Amino acid sequence: MVDVGSFTSAAGIWRRDDEMDRQVRFPIPAYVIETEEERILVDAGLHPAAAENAARHYDTDELGIFELELEASISVRLDLSTITKVVVTHLHFDHAGGLALLPASVPIIIQRREWDAGHDTAAVKKNFFRPRDYQSVDEQIVLIDGDHDLLGDGSIQLLLTPGHTPGHQSVRVGERLVLGGDVTHFASGLDDHRFPIFADNFAAQSASADRLRVLRDSGALVRPGHDPDVVVPGPVAA
Repeated sequence: MVDVGSFTSAAGIWRRDDEMDRQVRFPIPAYVIETEEERILVDAGLHPAAAENAARHYDTDELGIFELELEASISVRLDLSTITKVVVTHLHFDHAGGLALLPASVPIIIQRREWDAGHDTAAVKKNFFRPRDYQSVDEQIVLIDGDHDLLGDGSIQLLLTPGHTPGHQSVRVGERLVLGGDVTHFASGLDDHRFPIFADNFAAQSASADRLRVLRDSGALVRPGHDPDVVVPGPVAA
C-alpha cells in the first residue's frame, strides 16, 4: 500500500450513526501489485493541486467539508514509468485525482458502467464525481463489463462490486487478498452495513458487501477503503 493522501471530515458522513460533531482523519490508499512481468497500480489518490486548494482546482466549494492533505503524490511515491497497468476502483476524487499524473502510454482499466456514469450529468452530480480528474485520460481507458480476469491467468480478478458508485470494482489478488475499495470504508462494514450516508444504490452496495464477506469468511483478507485502524502503508500479503 502507498500513502496518497488523507481527508478529515465528520465521522458520521462515512459511517451511519457515527457522530457528526467528531472529526476523523481517513487515509487514502493506492496499491501496487507486482508480478514477474507486471507492475499494476490500483487507484491514484489525490491530485496535488486538489490537496493544495480543492475549490480552485475543481472550481467548486463542494469539497469544503473535507480537509485534504497530501505529503507526496503518486508521481513522487512511485516511478510511474515502471507501471504497466492501472486499475481504477471508481471515479471519486480521492481515487482518480492522480490519473492526470500518469504517463500517456499506460492503459487504465475501469468498468464501462462507471465510465459512462462519469460522463452523465445526473450521475456525475449524484455521485460527486469531478470530471477534471479523468477528462484528460480518455485515450488510455480500457473498458470492461463485469468480472474480469486481468492477466488471463486467474491471478488477478477484477470484481464488479457496485453500489458505492455505479460501476465500482474490487480487486482479488490470488485466493487470499481482496482490495475492496470503497464497498465499505471500515472493515466492520462487511458485517454491519453501516455505509456512508450517500451512495449510488444502497441495496447494490449491501449486496457487494455480502459478496466480499463471503470471500472473507472463506479465508481471504479483505482490505476496506479508508479504515484508519487497518489501512496503513507497507506490504500487504497476497
